[in-house]
Amino acid sequence: MKSRVWVVLIALAITLCAASAALAGGEVNVYNWEDYISEDALELFEEETGITVNYMRFTTNEDMLVQVRADPTNYDVIFPSDYIIERLISEDLLEELDWRNIPNASYTLDWLNSPSYDPQGKFSVPYMWGTVGVLYNTRMVSEPIDSWTAMWDQQYENNVFMMDSIRDTIGVTLKMLGYSMNERGQDALDAVRDKLIEQKRAGIVKAYQVDETKDKMIAGEAAMGVVWSGDAAYAIGYNEDLAYVVPKEGSNIWVDGMCVPKGARNKENAEIFIDFMCRPDVALMNFEEIWYCTPNAGVIELLDEETLADETVFPPQDVIDRCEFYQDIASDITRFNRIWLAVKSAR
Repeated sequence: MKSRVWVVLIALAITLCAASAALAGGEVNVYNWEDYISEDALELFEEETGITVNYMRFTTNEDMLVQVRADPTNYDVIFPSDYIIERLISEDLLEELDWRNIPNASYTLDWLNSPSYDPQGKFSVPYMWGTVGVLYNTRMVSEPIDSWTAMWDQQYENNVFMMDSIRDTIGVTLKMLGYSMNERGQDALDAVRDKLIEQKRAGIVKAYQVDETKDKMIAGEAAMGVVWSGDAAYAIGYNEDLAYVVPKEGSNIWVDGMCVPKGARNKENAEIFIDFMCRPDVALMNFEEIWYCTPNAGVIELLDEETLADETVFPPQDVIDRCEFYQDIASDITRFNRIWLAVKSAR
């Protein structure tokens, strides 16, 4: 173990020397999720490279996609999830990456080098990965949660946070009803619509939200909520009464990648930025800040056994086996939007 760590550290020293020897200068326009990077890492990048980071944030994949479609040249690096990467590739909205400028991508775990959403590995570098599950307050539930059905249980009236995300909320409901998260059949989608409207009209849903859920769960404002695993790990760190589960019916396993939009004005700087984010010491800074599962083998080498044993952050194989990647729903987006509108407008 120690010898492998020293190999990583020596490699980092070489990289640092090379970076300080020649400052690139200019700017890079970065469009990332809320609460999804270490501010110290951004400052270090600017110090080492001389490149100014213009940092912008989005809340959902769909919000980001609208902006990128409107003018992809406004951004140099974006952080879409797997199924959106698939869609961006199909719409010819991503640049192929020049791997000569991203040598630290070699730290990427093998199983993520040619993923289904980017099968030739030309357009994206994994940033973080994780699962979707239920964060619940052990003092506010009658028994440990192990099923999505708990979120429809009348005993939790006005005590459930659902995710304000069309893909995730429809996906977990499909799973609860016994379907794949990628099911497109009309009967299944009608059943999802009816089930979500039933849940809302029963007064079970306290709110549809995204980033706010982790803080509201820390404060004890609801019994449970649908969250991403990194938000769960963050919340558990602040409230020992909280627990996280990937329900027995299964869920989503996701990857957020780093990509360069078509026509990016600062493509070379974008690749310098991506390479910097893949450097193990920097990837470790981001991991320790946001607590999502790192795809970086160099970081994993540096973590202690207690951290690696945290199943919220590093799910065991049996959990991974009952999860699936989302597939792009572009061809059916009108039907999904119609369902979501019916749910959100239900009274």
